[in-house]
Amino acid sequence: MSYHAIGLIESTSIAQGIAAADAMAKSANVQILIAKSICPGKYIVMIGGDVAAVQQSVDAGGGLSPDVIVDSFVIPNVHPSVLPAISGGTHIENIAAISVIETYSVAATIEATDAAVKAAQVEPIRMHLAFGIGGKSYVILTGEVADIMAATEAGAAVASDKGFLVSKIVIPRPHQQLIDQLL
Repeated sequence: MSYHAIGLIESTSIAQGIAAADAMAKSANVQILIAKSICPGKYIVMIGGDVAAVQQSVDAGGGLSPDVIVDSFVIPNVHPSVLPAISGGTHIENIAAISVIETYSVAATIEATDAAVKAAQVEPIRMHLAFGIGGKSYVILTGEVADIMAATEAGAAVASDKGFLVSKIVIPRPHQQLIDQLL
C-alpha cells in the first residue's frame, strides 16, 4: 500500500510510546505501520496516510508527553523507496559507489534517507534502525559517485540540522567482499 505521507514519533518511554500510538490511531484516519520498542528502551510509532491526517496524528501523539519525545517527523510525498528499505525489502542488482549516513535517532535516519533519494539517483540498500546498536541508526545508499555524493550531503544535512548526525562516509569503489556482506 502506498501512502501520501508518513509520520513517526520516537519516545524515551515505552509506556508513553504505547499511549502515543493509541492517541495517533484515534486522532485521524491513519494506519499504524510500526509500533514497537527499540534499543535502548525507546519506542517508535510510524503511521501512514494523507498529509493532513498524518500531521494531526503526530501532533496528537507528541502532545501527550512532549518531555519524552526524542525525535519526530512528518514526511509528505515520501519517496517510494523509503518504506521498502525500512522493512528490509530492498533488492539491488548492481552496487556502484556506496555511502553511509549514521544518526542518533530512527527518525533522523528515515528523514535523511528520504532527502537523499529525492536529491539524486540513488537507492537505499538497507536501513538499520536502532536494534542492537545503542539506539543509533544508519542507512546505506548506492548509486554513481556524483549522485551518491550529492545524496549523502543532502541526507546528512537533514540529520545535522536536527543535531542527530553521527557520521557520513562515501566509498567510491567498495570491495566485492564488503558488497557481499552488505547484501
